[in-house]
Amino acid sequence: MGEIAKRKAILVVVCVVALVLLVRCFFIVDETEWAVVVRFGRLVRTVSKAGLHFRLPIDNIRKFDKRLQIYNPPATEFLTGDKKNLLIDAFVIWSIDDPVKFWQSVGDVIGAEMRLHDLVWSQLAAALGNYELSHLITISDRELDNSEMTKLTELTETVRGQCREIARRLYGIDIIDVRIKRLNFPEQNKEAVFARMRAERERIAKRYLAEGEEIATRIKAEADRERERILAEAYREAERIKGEGDAIAARIYGQAFSRDPEFYKMLRTLDAYKKALDNKTTIVLSADSEFLRLLTQGRERKQ
Repeated sequence: MGEIAKRKAILVVVCVVALVLLVRCFFIVDETEWAVVVRFGRLVRTVSKAGLHFRLPIDNIRKFDKRLQIYNPPATEFLTGDKKNLLIDAFVIWSIDDPVKFWQSVGDVIGAEMRLHDLVWSQLAAALGNYELSHLITISDRELDNSEMTKLTELTETVRGQCREIARRLYGIDIIDVRIKRLNFPEQNKEAVFARMRAERERIAKRYLAEGEEIATRIKAEADRERERILAEAYREAERIKGEGDAIAARIYGQAFSRDPEFYKMLRTLDAYKKALDNKTTIVLSADSEFLRLLTQGRERKQ
């Protein structure tokens, strides 16, 4: 019985070892991966096709992501061509172009990002030396023409072009794009910059106010002239109408007077009473006053 149990144990161990060796003979590569087969530290082959692949049990597999990677470090301080400090927040979009060279030169993503930082940020610092701060940031009130965006695009394209060939040749990395997310000023310079911006905006505001007051004065003067012209025309028209009315009234009065002078005289006297007398009026006149004759004697009748 002891011999049989020993044989069974050995068989189990052999089966387990065979199963482990069988599992070690195959590996799976995803569609998003590169695979590098290494034997005793030496390259055997690379695998880019997805699926199940064979290897020797002694081989090691290093896998690398095919997809785009984004390196986005903290903002870094740079010096512009006119010796102004500028805080730039930039990022790099990259991918693995040659998995063998990538494995041999940088080893992994962390090593790749360290090389990218040294390469891209040194080129960015050199390129910024060709630009003054006013080329990248402006506080003036000139018409917007996207010139700052054009300069930034020109800057990043220059850096990408200079770094791309070097990264491919040395590290097997393809630099897809270099972008700047934000430009800022270091904390120690912000207050001075903000003071200058406030002074500039105050100067612009004063200029706008002066221009507005000038325009308002001109509009008011034009309105006053137009008012005087309208009033003069209205006065002339009123005088003309009044003259026509007076002429018509005089003609009517003349016609009425010529028909019955005594009746006309009586109406004019009654109108005078209406205007001169009310319940609060006190008049002291003689009894034979011409003004009171109509009230005291009535209308004279013709014989």
